Amino acid sequence: MRLLAIDTATELCSAALWIEGDCLARECERPRGSGELILGLVEQLLAESGLELKGLDAIAFGCGPGAFTGVRLALAVAQGLGIASGLPLLPVSDLRALALRALKCDGAPPRALICQDARMAEIYWGCFQYAGDTVGMAVETVSAPAAVRLPADWLGAAVCAAGSGFEAYPALSGLPGSTLSPIWGQLRPRALEVAQLAAQAGLQQAISPEAAEPVYLRDTVATLPS
Repeated sequence: MRLLAIDTATELCSAALWIEGDCLARECERPRGSGELILGLVEQLLAESGLELKGLDAIAFGCGPGAFTGVRLALAVAQGLGIASGLPLLPVSDLRALALRALKCDGAPPRALICQDARMAEIYWGCFQYAGDTVGMAVETVSAPAAVRLPADWLGAAVCAAGSGFEAYPALSGLPGSTLSPIWGQLRPRALEVAQLAAQAGLQQAISPEAAEPVYLRDTVATLPS
């Protein structure tokens, strides 16, 4: 499979080209202004590979959860490129992509708790487990940090952790009944793992650009000043 992947759900803006198992990737960290970067990264990758967008099979994108504007940006860019090239889209969970990144790290056990800062005193989180060379699906949710719990059958097992939630809420590292180690609070989802998961899903999971939607996990994405 040949596909382009993009991710702008966090301050790490990234793009990747997955070509029959080989991957070229570009990324740049910027708190704001990913809209100015992502198309440039895509152009760099296509130029370096000598490929045209129409020569690919699909476009994958990190569909969230994440920063509201970042998730919307990835969706809009993926839809625009998909419509222009006639390619279908492959949405990929940003929590799952981050889980795959963490589980590939040296010293990682086969289970991972992923917590991303959701602002408004909440986090996006989910528990993921290696299944072969991919990551098993998990129920993803948004809640207060105090509501995070590991599955009952994970208690006492080795579990690693990753995501900005651990930087925003250090108390998460001491969940009752568990020892999280290692904890990679600095890791963010990126297009490389989005591409890998999309390639594993295959074109049978692809959808039309018009059908693609972001994942927010909550209805309230902004608050009005009191």
